[in-house]
Amino acid sequence: MTQNVDAVAATGGRATGPTNRPTRPVWWRRPWIIPLALVVLAFLVYQLSPFRELNEETAPLPPHDGFPLYFPLLLIHMFFGTVAMITVVLQLWPWLRANHPRVHRISGRFYVVSALIGGCTGLVIVPFAPVVGQVGVSMATITWMAVTTMAFIRARQRQFAKHRRLMLYSFAIVMNNVWGVILGRIGLSMTDVIDINYVQETVRWVGWVGNLMLVQWWIYRTEDRRKALRRRNSEAVS
Repeated sequence: MTQNVDAVAATGGRATGPTNRPTRPVWWRRPWIIPLALVVLAFLVYQLSPFRELNEETAPLPPHDGFPLYFPLLLIHMFFGTVAMITVVLQLWPWLRANHPRVHRISGRFYVVSALIGGCTGLVIVPFAPVVGQVGVSMATITWMAVTTMAFIRARQRQFAKHRRLMLYSFAIVMNNVWGVILGRIGLSMTDVIDINYVQETVRWVGWVGNLMLVQWWIYRTEDRRKALRRRNSEAVS
């Protein structure tokens, strides 16, 4: 009995099998992974479709006279942003992490590189976006690169609990792109009653800040659940 309790505590409260080994996640027991992947796929198709011809003349671009590198940098930003959004889904998939750790590590490196390149190119071209909202998108981008870099460092240091927390923060920020489209469309449909400047500023802040708050709530919730599980097992032994 004591060995079972120790095994549960060592695995952070995860269920264990009869051999006291952690039970590997089964992919179909994580029903959220498929909707998440579909949302990301729909977002990428929606965002990338206007650029499928790779033609600067037909693409929906803001004014950027005097900066010929704008379109190439935008394409680089979009390419690495796409890789980041795909690989972050793989990073969060418990089944892949448990059953194919090498794939998890490789996709994680792709994610980190994509976040840094996509973030840097985004900061270069953000001055050509509407002035209202530039601070919000810049803060989101800088924070995204910072927490992603720290997540990689903590993984290299084998501090996996901190790595996991930082990766959840990184995921929260990158998914702001999805909220930006949704909130932007809703806001633009209400410009007869809401000033467009308020809409643009709100879109640049609400998504990633709200996501971070939700992720922090989820972290606290799961930590409390693990503590409760350890306490119940301890009381069962005593």
